[in-house]
Amino acid sequence: MNGDTLHSIGDLARRTGLTVKAIRFYADCGIVPPTRRSPAGYRRYGAEAVARLELVRTLRDLGLDLPTIRRVVDEERPLAEVAAAQAEALAVQIRLLHRRHAVLTAVARRGSTPQEMDLMHRLAKLTEAERRRLAGDFLDAVFGGLYTDPRSAGITRSLTPELPENPAPEQVEARIELAELCQDMDFRTAVRRLAELYAQPRADGGRTGLRSDLVAAVREQAGPAPAAGIGPASAEGGPVVSVLPAECAATLGRPADEGLRRHLLEQLESAHDPRRERYLRLLAVVNGWPAPESLAPVFDWSLRALRIPAAR
Repeated sequence: MNGDTLHSIGDLARRTGLTVKAIRFYADCGIVPPTRRSPAGYRRYGAEAVARLELVRTLRDLGLDLPTIRRVVDEERPLAEVAAAQAEALAVQIRLLHRRHAVLTAVARRGSTPQEMDLMHRLAKLTEAERRRLAGDFLDAVFGGLYTDPRSAGITRSLTPELPENPAPEQVEARIELAELCQDMDFRTAVRRLAELYAQPRADGGRTGLRSDLVAAVREQAGPAPAAGIGPASAEGGPVVSVLPAECAATLGRPADEGLRRHLLEQLESAHDPRRERYLRLLAVVNGWPAPESLAPVFDWSLRALRIPAAR
C-alpha cells in the first residue's frame, strides 16, 4: 500500500471508539471493507478505512439507516442531499415530540381522564387541514346558508381555531375545551340563533342584528357605569338608561320605540351567553391572539337597563 500504515481491527477500534464487533459488522456489510488481509488472514485497514468509519459513526449517531449510509460512503448519493432529508425527518420528529410534551403537560395540569388524554393526543396529532375540517363542522352548523356575500367569509375565518404545529400546553388545553364546547348542541343552537339574528335583512337592505357598530354604541353608553359601580336603577344610572335606547336607535336608523327596546333585548340576550365569551377566549389562546375584552358586564348592565319601564 505504498508504505501506508495498516491497522489491525483492534487498533481501528481504539482510534474510532467503535467496538471490534461493530467494525466487523460494517466490514461484513461491505460498508467498510478491509484494505487487505495479513498472511494469516487477519483484516488490516488503511487510512481510508479510518475515515470511512468516522463518517459511518457520525451518520449512525444522526439516525441514518445502513443502506443510506452505504450509498453515502460509496458516493452513490450526495451527503448534502442525505443531510437535508434527514434534517427534515428530524424536524417532523421534533414537532411530534413537542406536541406530545404539550399534551402530557396539559394532562398533568388538568388531572385528565384516560379518555380526555386520548382526545388531547389525537387532536394534537391532526394536521392543520384536519383541524380546520373539525372546526368547520361546527362553523358550518352555525353559519351554513346564512351569508351569500363573499366578504362574510371573514366572519368564519375569524372564528376558526388554528392550533400551531408546536402548541404550548395551554393551547392544547384550550383546543380540547373548544372541541367539547363545539359538540354542545345547545351551544350550537344558541350561536346559530345569534347568527340568524345578525343575518336578518332590513327594509333598506342592511342588517339589524348584533352589528359591531351597535355593540360599540352599547359599550360607549353603558360601559363606564358597571366599571364605576353604578346600577341601572340608581339616580346616577338614570341618565344612561334614558340615553341608551336613543343612541342604539340612531345607530340602527329606526325609531326609539317599544319595538326597538324588544329588539335590543333579544339581541343582547342572545349575545350575553357565557359560553359564547368562553369560545372567544379559548379561540384567542389557541390562535395566540390577545385576550378579547369581556362584554359581559356591559351586556348585563344594558339588559337590566332595558327592562326598566320607559318613562311616560
